[in-house]
Parts: sequence; C-alpha cells; structure tokens
Amino acid sequence: MSTLILRLAAPMQSWGDSSRFTVRQTRREPTKSGIIGLIAAAQGRRRSDSIEDLLNLKLAVRVDQPGTLLRDFHTARKASGESMPLTYRYYLSDAVFVAAIEGERDVVEGIAESLRRPRHPLYLGRRSCPPSAPLVLKIVELSALAALKSDEVPWQAADWFRKRCEKTGYAADLVFDLSDESQGDPTVMTDVVQDCPVTFDQRHREYTWRNVGRSQVVLRERAEKLTTHDPMSVMEGK
Repeated sequence: MSTLILRLAAPMQSWGDSSRFTVRQTRREPTKSGIIGLIAAAQGRRRSDSIEDLLNLKLAVRVDQPGTLLRDFHTARKASGESMPLTYRYYLSDAVFVAAIEGERDVVEGIAESLRRPRHPLYLGRRSCPPSAPLVLKIVELSALAALKSDEVPWQAADWFRKRCEKTGYAADLVFDLSDESQGDPTVMTDVVQDCPVTFDQRHREYTWRNVGRSQVVLRERAEKLTTHDPMSVMEGK
C-alpha cells in the first residue's frame, strides 16, 4: 500500500459533521467526508456521482497546529423582505493539518494528480475556505498511520507556532481509521464518528459511521528544565 500526504492549511477551515440549520459546527480535525469531497471535486465528480470507490481509502489525520475556534453569523431576507433566522457558523483559524490517504499506488497517484490540477475549485470544508499551497506533499510507501508517526512527514506548523512550543514541546493529536496495526495498542482510544459519506447528492445526502482511533505523536520534545541557582550552596561547599 502507498499513502498520499496532504497539507491542509488555510486562514480558515470548517469541518462540520452534525450541523443544524441555524448552527453550523466544526470538528477540531478534518472529517473523512470533507477529505473525500475534496478528492471528488478535484476529479470533477458531480454531487450525484458515485463515490463508492473512494470509501475504501484509509485516512489518518495529524493536528500539526490546532488553530483557534471562531464564530461568524449570517443574515438573510426573503424576497418579500422578511428576515430569516440568524445562522451561526464556526471555523478554525490558522489551523494546519496533515492528512494521510492510504490506498493502491495507482489510485493515490491518480488522486495526487487530480489535486494538482483540479477540475472544480477546492476548499477545506466550506466554499469560503480555499486551501493554501502546497496541498500535495508526497507519496510514501508506508501505511497512513505509520507515515504520520515517521520522519517522512516533518512538522508542518508555522514558524511562530514552532517558536511558541520551544519550551513546552508539542504532542500532535492523531485521528485515524482503526486497523490491525492500531487495534490492541493501549495508547489508542477508540471512538465512533458519523462522517463517512454514502452520497453527496443534495436530494438525499447520507452518511454512515466509522470506527476511529485517537492517540498522539510527539513532534517536539519539551525543553529540559533549567537548573535552579542556589547561592548558599557555594558557602556550604556544595
């Protein structure tokens, strides 16, 4: 198996999976439906087209820079002039994620080529969130989870965020499809999320559940504590 590595960064991103009309939430990491939608748009698929062949792709996401949660609101009026209810929409500002998409070599190569030359505009969750370059990083011969834990995929955070983490260190959250390599690992917490798309058809959008694992990987070690200066130790011959 091969794995395509993507860098998902933008001034704003939004990855909703359980939004109501007046409140549009975002998850703290990209959803599988959002990633598959990104690929389908790049390949020129319509919302009514089948995405069955994309559902077998395995996904792992690493939170390289968590970003800040923002809330926006929208107003609208009917043609008659009557005001519509306010809608609140949540975004992640200045977040950076690394997504690893695992599949057959020819499949991930085709996806990478489509993302480099997309047939439809690409966005990170919502149309107001176009991705920053570069989007496609590389293809590696590792599983999705192993790739995000390896030196093959260096930390993608901004310089200012790296500097902030110099003393405290940084452990990135990992969210990934459960597989044989992750099952039984005592450091992995399991969860069930409803973000696997069945169809994007606007007449009857449908999503199903998937089993995911959650863990962390250290991208920067915590700096060693400075030795405390004790002036009395000199007098005591220490």
